[in-house]
Amino acid sequence: MSDKKTEVVVIGAGPGGYAAAFYAADLGKKVILIDADSDKKLGGVCLNRGCIPSKALLNATKLLSEKDKHSHRGISFDTPKIDLKKMRQWKDGIIQKLSSGVSQLAKARGVTVIHGKALFDDSHTVRVETAKGQQFISFEYAIVAVGSKPAIPASFDLGAKRIMTSTKALEIEDIPKDFLVIGGGYIGMELGTVYANLGSNVTVVEALSSILMGADPDLARPVMTLAKKAFKEVLLNTKVVKLSTHQKKIEVVMETNGKKAKSLFDKVLVSVGRKPNSEDMGLENTNIKLDEKGFIKVNDSQQTDEPHIFAIGDIAGGVLLAHKASKEARIAVETLMGEKAQFKDVVIPAVVFTDPEVAWCGLTEEEAKSKGIKIKVAKFPWAASGRALTLDRAEGLTKIIAEPDSDRVIGVGIVGIGAGDLISEGVLAVEM
Repeated sequence: MSDKKTEVVVIGAGPGGYAAAFYAADLGKKVILIDADSDKKLGGVCLNRGCIPSKALLNATKLLSEKDKHSHRGISFDTPKIDLKKMRQWKDGIIQKLSSGVSQLAKARGVTVIHGKALFDDSHTVRVETAKGQQFISFEYAIVAVGSKPAIPASFDLGAKRIMTSTKALEIEDIPKDFLVIGGGYIGMELGTVYANLGSNVTVVEALSSILMGADPDLARPVMTLAKKAFKEVLLNTKVVKLSTHQKKIEVVMETNGKKAKSLFDKVLVSVGRKPNSEDMGLENTNIKLDEKGFIKVNDSQQTDEPHIFAIGDIAGGVLLAHKASKEARIAVETLMGEKAQFKDVVIPAVVFTDPEVAWCGLTEEEAKSKGIKIKVAKFPWAASGRALTLDRAEGLTKIIAEPDSDRVIGVGIVGIGAGDLISEGVLAVEM
């Protein structure tokens, strides 16, 4: 039997889930929003353990990295003091404020929020395990937005507190002297920057031939140049073969070009990707299908193999970005309202908040080459930009990728200070 009935049940209260719940409620639907966060904070990984805390720490610690960069301007600073407890309180205060704001918006819209773990009993019933027992909810439509979590290879998961995923690294419990980052993607490079700014000797190990593999090489190059100055080492084409505890440190065996070497680190961050939270959801009690990586299969309208059940955000695969989840939320809700909505020709900007920032949208130069698409590329080096020179940040670059015959803009890439803000103009250029 069902304890509750609703028109729409949304599972997961991240940037996809709460956006879907609020939009459906605005359109007159009765909505129940279920979230399994252990701290009962709405907002998902992005708000609580991802985008927001990482950007807060990047912005706070950036001041430390700039303390010695202004003497040639006639400005110098005393040695700064770091109070980690205050920094954590400030960061956590931002998270609490934003999470409370999401809760207030849910209340204002009449969205019922249930804190607990949701499992499908069948294709029209969800069982929710809460602290007070089980509840059963029958629904007309369901939107699955349960997100993803950091992936950690079993051989690295030793149960040692000194081996961390991004979730633990964002808590900034201390400043390790020697800090290893496994993975040169955006998470590894961003968190490596935070710890380097705080004073850690950061080593980044990347198995591939370049950092930030999603970006074009010419956009990643200035980041690599500054990372070599900010970090102790950036090791490319290098694999971590083994991790083991060694007294109060982690012993790491690395392999480069067939040669192995051992090093000791105080802490290790494993940032080798993310995996979907599709396990233990009762999906086997429905006709919902998963792909080989565990992501839920959907069509262009975000519908699963159960047309009245939708999947959005990280759980649906593709690029794992918060704003992509929010867009998919709108498409799912419009579809269940009977409108024709599809995730097609949507321009999704990607931003990496390293120093300098990297951002791109549309087609990249590397993608065009791999697909055999003819393009022409225009580049503007920021060494010729008066604005960049006044900021002492002339390492930037803007590139525009266009169709050869029509000059239609099909891609934009930017590396440099403020690239994350500037890319919005690029998105407009591509979309329009």
